[in-house]
Amino acid sequence: MLPHAPTIRPAFILLSLLVFTQTVFAADAGPAAAEPAVSRSSDATTARGPRGPRGGAPLTAEDQAALARLADLPPWKRGAGNGDYSIAPPYAAAPENTVRDDVPKGRVVTFTIDPAGSKFYPPSPGPGSSAPAPREVNVYIPAHYVSGTPAPLLFCHDAMGTHDNVPAPYLPTILDNLIAEKRLPMMIAVMVMPSNQRSLEYDTVSGKFAEFVEAEVLPRVAAECNVAFTTDPNARATLGGSSGGAAAFSMAWFHPELYRRALIFSGTFVNLRNDPVAAPHGAWEYHENFLPKTTPNQPLRIWLEVGQNDNGSSTGGAGMRNWVLANLRMAEALKAKGYSYQFIYAKEAGHVDRPVRAQMLAPALEWLWQDLRP
Repeated sequence: MLPHAPTIRPAFILLSLLVFTQTVFAADAGPAAAEPAVSRSSDATTARGPRGPRGGAPLTAEDQAALARLADLPPWKRGAGNGDYSIAPPYAAAPENTVRDDVPKGRVVTFTIDPAGSKFYPPSPGPGSSAPAPREVNVYIPAHYVSGTPAPLLFCHDAMGTHDNVPAPYLPTILDNLIAEKRLPMMIAVMVMPSNQRSLEYDTVSGKFAEFVEAEVLPRVAAECNVAFTTDPNARATLGGSSGGAAAFSMAWFHPELYRRALIFSGTFVNLRNDPVAAPHGAWEYHENFLPKTTPNQPLRIWLEVGQNDNGSSTGGAGMRNWVLANLRMAEALKAKGYSYQFIYAKEAGHVDRPVRAQMLAPALEWLWQDLRP
């Protein structure tokens, strides 16, 4: 076993990969039966065409013009600052994805949390009324970390960076390299798999999941791994893709006293799971109402990406199910309000695209944390 590989028992691996292929990075169907179905397959590659809800509103002339402008965004380069950029194939894995012999290796600890004891998300039967599986938690602890010392936190939805298939990057290797080069602060990454209630946890527009993590996940991590987390929200970040990306943003938006940085691939800022009072249009509300109408600004720093052929890319904005338009409008809202943000439009790429993540995760992390370099 490589020194940086997670120590996961075979049963955990089988269970995790099964859950991953069924749910992770797919766009979750909303709670209302009348809502159109959304693609549930895994992330697309650069060769695949538009995907997402069948039917829905057609693209208007305004929608088409907005999408056409994305093609003219300036090309992204390493060291780019705030703003809107594009990247294009061929996508190449970042050098930080490669294990280096001269870099100290952190370790990954894996354990599970029994959903039966949760006050936030009590267990719900799965298909065939089967009992829900335990929630898997993977914890990256950097080399030279002193046990019990409060450290910056990176919380990862869908355990992003842990179980995905090549060419998707392995997050612990990236953290090893960037921490060793002092391009990131020494941080602990908590990479958590969802339960069988993924859409409820991730697509609900509220601060509940952040509260769950604070009350039920981080205390277990601290006890199992003998680690501690800083209480400085500026040194705590979230990471996610698809609905996990929307959840990452929700954690920071509703609880900026806990998290002030978010890194998002193909964020599900569309109308999947709504509340008639709090969020009538689901996560579409973020760019439609929450960001434009919230004053003063939240103290947030946001990195987001979307693929040209992302979910719903051929449907109109009126249906609130076009991931490309949703992320574009997020970027526009962030820019209009003067937030620190970077938006990446990935040409010929799909939903939470693996080659795109292989190229962009390391530099995105560096951009996200650049003001806290050691």
